[in-house]
Amino acid sequence: TDFLLDIPNRRGFERELTRSIAYLKRYRTSAALLVVDVDRLKPINDRLGHAAGDHVLKAIVVSLQAHIRQSDMLGRLGGDEFGILLWNLGEGDARAKALALERAVEAGRCEYRGRRIKLAVSIGVTRLDVDDEAAAVLERADRVMYARKQSRRSTRKPPVRR
Repeated sequence: TDFLLDIPNRRGFERELTRSIAYLKRYRTSAALLVVDVDRLKPINDRLGHAAGDHVLKAIVVSLQAHIRQSDMLGRLGGDEFGILLWNLGEGDARAKALALERAVEAGRCEYRGRRIKLAVSIGVTRLDVDDEAAAVLERADRVMYARKQSRRSTRKPPVRR
């Protein structure tokens, strides 16, 4: 368990991802992996300090948890990156869910010491396949997330407002 956010850490998440792939092989159900990266966390840490960054991470986790099912799983992969396992969704529905999660996070309010901080995440989506291995599927979702992040980068506003 991640000590700051009280969600599974990378090791716990990867263990569940491996079990999920085994479940897919046996029962031929569907699932998707989302990799979530917090946008512009470094400028927040640089301008307001790491306590502000921790506050942002907590706000994002609350928002993500509020918008996924209890049967889905959210874990911290490291730093400002999270993984979400979504059950019984095809790839199209998983992409739609990722967009909805991006919007939900952006709609959230976060204030730290009287300053409003704009929250934003970029999410990569990939469908789990019965032949996947945890490391490969994480890498695949990570590549999609970075492409998404790059496409969103040009439209971003500063994360800290006075």
